[in-house]
Amino acid sequence: MATSATRSKRLTALQREALSGYAFISPWIIGFLLFMAGPVLFSLLLSFCSWDGIGGLRDIHWVGISNFTQMASDNRFYASLWDTVYYTLFSVPLGIIAAIVVSLLMNQKIKGIALFRTIFYLPSVTAGVAAAILWYFIFQPQQGLLNYGINHLSALIHAVLPFIPAIHGPEWLADPKWSKPAFIIMSLWGIGNNMIIFLAGLQGIPEQMYEAAQIDGANSWQQFLNVTLPMLSPVIFFVMVLSIIGSFQVFTQAYILSPNGSPADSVLFYVLYLYQQAFSFHHFGYGSAMAWVLFVIILAATLVQFKFSGWVYYEGELKK
Repeated sequence: MATSATRSKRLTALQREALSGYAFISPWIIGFLLFMAGPVLFSLLLSFCSWDGIGGLRDIHWVGISNFTQMASDNRFYASLWDTVYYTLFSVPLGIIAAIVVSLLMNQKIKGIALFRTIFYLPSVTAGVAAAILWYFIFQPQQGLLNYGINHLSALIHAVLPFIPAIHGPEWLADPKWSKPAFIIMSLWGIGNNMIIFLAGLQGIPEQMYEAAQIDGANSWQQFLNVTLPMLSPVIFFVMVLSIIGSFQVFTQAYILSPNGSPADSVLFYVLYLYQQAFSFHHFGYGSAMAWVLFVIILAATLVQFKFSGWVYYEGELKK
């Protein structure tokens, strides 16, 4: 009987502790249900409905899968998907490579390296709108800083070597051929976040592994290929997954620099077109359907990456 009473008291104490925990996190739970889970479920419902977002809830009309079938004949939907995939295929690898290179430089044991790390990291905390406006002045065709440098450097080379013709910088955001490359270049502005992650990964590699490689006669390049990259592969995989997810959701820069996706829908990124459908054209049902299609695409891309993650090396993992 005493044992039973003790267990009852212990259970009651655990229940009180659990209730106290739920009470402390209840503001977060309420906020999550109201501002996250609620809108997500509502958007799922809207994806099968037609609603202009102006009238009340009574104006919501069930249309079944019409919003999804409409995408099959929407040329701008395919254009937005292609623009986003193109951006992802180039911006993600370039961003990862640039972040690795910078992190290797920032991992050197030299005086004042902390200052350089801060300088390289600062652009990543700049507000997206401010960064987009800055790049607008850089990509200006006539008076932009980039074309100014290209034109003057080309003129200088032509003056020294007359057989090399002088060239002029492209129109960048005004040219369909150069608009997407401009956004890809712009994406390198924020490599500071990934640089910090890679730097942490590099500093977690045991020095003994490099010492053993040096004893075996490995040069710097061989050490990088056979020690650094394998040990850094889990970090590379982590950054790659997050980068692909982020690249499919590119919006702020496109909305500031090219709110209509012009020229010729060359930078009509998926989320930008989704925003147009929902908030510019008041097709909230179609916009919600596009959001869920994007969710499926990102989920599929993530699952594929995990499926083919055999190249990732985890220390201590047993291979079958």
